[in-house]
Amino acid sequence: MFYWIYDIPNGLLAGLMCLVCLSYTWIGLLTLRPWIRKWLGSEQGGENEFVSYFLSAYGVFYGLMLGLIAVATYQNFSDVDGKVAREVTSIAALYRDVSSYPEPVRSSYQNHLRGYVHYVIDEAWPAQQRGIVPMGGSMRVTNFQKDLFAFEPKTKGEEILHAEALRQFNVFIEARVAGKQSVGASLPEELWYVVVIGAALNLALIWMFSIDRVSIHLALSGILSLFVGLMLFFIAAMDNPFRGTLSITPEAFQMLLDSTMNSR
Repeated sequence: MFYWIYDIPNGLLAGLMCLVCLSYTWIGLLTLRPWIRKWLGSEQGGENEFVSYFLSAYGVFYGLMLGLIAVATYQNFSDVDGKVAREVTSIAALYRDVSSYPEPVRSSYQNHLRGYVHYVIDEAWPAQQRGIVPMGGSMRVTNFQKDLFAFEPKTKGEEILHAEALRQFNVFIEARVAGKQSVGASLPEELWYVVVIGAALNLALIWMFSIDRVSIHLALSGILSLFVGLMLFFIAAMDNPFRGTLSITPEAFQMLLDSTMNSR
């Protein structure tokens, strides 16, 4: 849902979410204030105290849920970033291994890996940023696998080198599969309904106070709504690790290409 929000810069997205929460809170407060004051009475009554207790209790449960979700989205972002780093590390190690093979297979293996990294940067990453699992890399990996498995060692040193290269190739495959499975990693749609509806109810509770000075009522409700808006922005920005301005970039692959594969 709402993947279009990831086309908006982070600063603007945070401002829009805070503005929506603030507008919702203030419009509801100013619209319902006359009826709520008649219903609940003045601020000297016991109704405000009851509303305060109820808001505190609700805030504990909703705040705890929101905090846990925020931590979970950040942890998921960090885990996906770690998977990308492991794939890059495995490719770097494999590239070092195949660089010790004799010619002409050495250049062939290096070209396979270099082509795969170029594909990830130029084609796979833009697809992942649109939420699409890229499939073009499978053929490149398969072609490299066929060439690698076809090599026949002629010396004991080549046998050891080839065994290590095969082991490192399997590590690369595991890291690559784990990375592809993380492209669509995000919160379930149902949980987003709970978060958004919970935020609306939380902000609506502050309407229930009966305060004589409307400026104080607006200031207190505004502070709460801005904080809720910032929390919603944080969760949304971190929820899809490959989408939006605040996302995982192919910088690690580019560094590998520049520092190792293109070095002389």
